[in-house]
Amino acid sequence: MSTKINQGNFFEDFRIGMRIVHATPRTITDGDVSLYTALYGSRFPVQSSRAFAQAIGLPGAPLDDMLLFHVVFGKTVPDISLNAVANLGYASGRFHAPAYPGDTVSTVSEVIGLKENSNGKTGTVYVKSVGTNQRGETVLEYVRWVMVRKKDFGTPAPEAVVPDLPKTVATTDLVAPEGLDLSRYDTDLAGSRFFWEDYQVGEKIDHVDAMTVEESDHMIATRLYQNTAKVHFNQHTEKDGRFGKRIVYGGHVISLARAFSFNGLANAFKIAAINGGRHVAPIFAGDTVYAWSEVLGKDELPGRKDLGALRLRMVAVKDKDCAAFPYKNDEGKYDPAVVLDFDFTILMPRKG
Repeated sequence: MSTKINQGNFFEDFRIGMRIVHATPRTITDGDVSLYTALYGSRFPVQSSRAFAQAIGLPGAPLDDMLLFHVVFGKTVPDISLNAVANLGYASGRFHAPAYPGDTVSTVSEVIGLKENSNGKTGTVYVKSVGTNQRGETVLEYVRWVMVRKKDFGTPAPEAVVPDLPKTVATTDLVAPEGLDLSRYDTDLAGSRFFWEDYQVGEKIDHVDAMTVEESDHMIATRLYQNTAKVHFNQHTEKDGRFGKRIVYGGHVISLARAFSFNGLANAFKIAAINGGRHVAPIFAGDTVYAWSEVLGKDELPGRKDLGALRLRMVAVKDKDCAAFPYKNDEGKYDPAVVLDFDFTILMPRKG
């Protein structure tokens, strides 16, 4: 076989401190934005309307934060998770400078943790990935950990290094877009009269809306992000895999749930941080996704009276509505319908 092809890194190929410059910088266009809207139907006004965004001090409508996340993430797949069994979780995610159509995004990752699993066939790789724009400004940073196959089961296990990751991103580390002025924020156009003050810690919101995942939708989405993971595309190999069929990219579920959250959180226009998250169970074409959210925390932003932060738990479930807020039982086990448990922080206008 030719040595010129990329077979991806296996667990034993990773080293602590390894720095990976990922190929194929991506210029994100208005076409990408339209296709993202077509896939998820997100309705947040700041990302939907140039005029609305300019009225609150931005130069134009920024990219949806999750579109930016997926593009940055997609760059990493050929090097980090081409041979992955599963993407396990996220932490320490921060959105920095907003990205706009026409910006070119690049990604660099560093290996910060390694731990071989007890079966000797796989291991967990922890990486910190940083996305930058064409000016070298950071637009996004996050940590994720992935279960990756070993190529040679006989390779000795490396010394286990598991990074100590914070449970939340500190409020003082949250970044508000430069120039943001909410004095002209129009709640009629935004679709909600509820401000930061109107939400209470412990409040749960059933987002009601749902969408059935189509095979074509999740594959178009994953190609949009240039995510090359085999488990999403190759039915010829996946028919012999764990599930006998292709797995839907977990980020597709995050974007669906985020789009549904407009119904109940319409003024949550900006994701500031990803505190943590897990893909609890896989999704397949034909499954119908619902979502609900819980307010976990509520903080003022230092030096700002017009903007507050809400820490949210967003839970996505399949083939079950969320009227009863399905989550965990008394033993801490997830309801069988739960597929996503995502902890993130949003920015929301305050009254006055």
